[in-house]
Amino acid sequence: MKTVRVIEGVTPDTITDELLNSNEPLVLKNFGKEWPLPQLENQNISTAMEYLNGFYQGMPVSAGLGDPENKGRIFYNESIQGFNFKAGNAYISKVFERILKHSEDDNPPTIYIGSTKVETLLPGFRDLHFVNLEKQKAVVNIWMGNQSRIAAHYDFPANLACCLYGKRRFTLFPPEQLENLYVGPLELSPGGQEISMVDFANPDFEAFPKFKLALNEASIADLDPGDALILPGMWWHHVEAFQSFNVLMTHWWRPDPVFGGRPIDALQLAIMSIRDLPKEQREAWKNQFDYYVFENETHSHDHIPEKAQGMLHRPLTESAAINIRRNVINKLKY
Repeated sequence: MKTVRVIEGVTPDTITDELLNSNEPLVLKNFGKEWPLPQLENQNISTAMEYLNGFYQGMPVSAGLGDPENKGRIFYNESIQGFNFKAGNAYISKVFERILKHSEDDNPPTIYIGSTKVETLLPGFRDLHFVNLEKQKAVVNIWMGNQSRIAAHYDFPANLACCLYGKRRFTLFPPEQLENLYVGPLELSPGGQEISMVDFANPDFEAFPKFKLALNEASIADLDPGDALILPGMWWHHVEAFQSFNVLMTHWWRPDPVFGGRPIDALQLAIMSIRDLPKEQREAWKNQFDYYVFENETHSHDHIPEKAQGMLHRPLTESAAINIRRNVINKLKY
């Protein structure tokens, strides 16, 4: 496996749009090293927890608890009808207590707080760990827990992931490795996004032989406290947290107007309405999608008066998008 390219000397004050719009993953070494929480990397975890508790206002948070036998893997249960962890609301002070209780265990239960809006959970924390992504309208979330393994998945938005405490490893795959990652159900997944069914710690190459091809294209990004990863949208990433306490802050943003809707919705509708048609009709619809969507830059609609172009007008306006969505919803009712 390759190593993700590392860039030195970039800070929250000097990061550029060119870097943020990178088409390949990049590690920004020591990006937030001067932030308060990474400065505590050599302190014991109770010191880091005490620092975080200083911002906490008592809001319950969704947390997950997995059995030690899972060895940190957050995944499905054996029937693939549910998950191998229990989820519920908790106070982070209680979550921290449980993490501390098992911090010396060789094989602790998995204790995990997933994607939570940082400004809601820890008011004032982001001000001291700040990256100005106002132009991108970034959504900023925090992730906390002990040792964990998050199955390979993709996110539609781009991401600036900042390791604040503990160590993390991202194993990355370009989008075209979809087939070789053996993705699970679209309707049910541990984090709301479809995941690879392969156990990266013990891959079963008999059941998943093409995974070897994916590994040939994989790249590794190891993050220490203060490091950041620029992760383009749609890249598959498997995430490991190694220490008895780990904190990650993510910044997600879409490179396109948010009123455009979720592409996954279009995919699921296409599965229902197109996938099982006769091959000749699927090919005809593929031509339609190529013409109107995937190769739209090469086609002009100037033969239609501009005021009559409707959804074919570029760029699509927010009001037009709202009307399109309303019409689609009305048609789906019948």
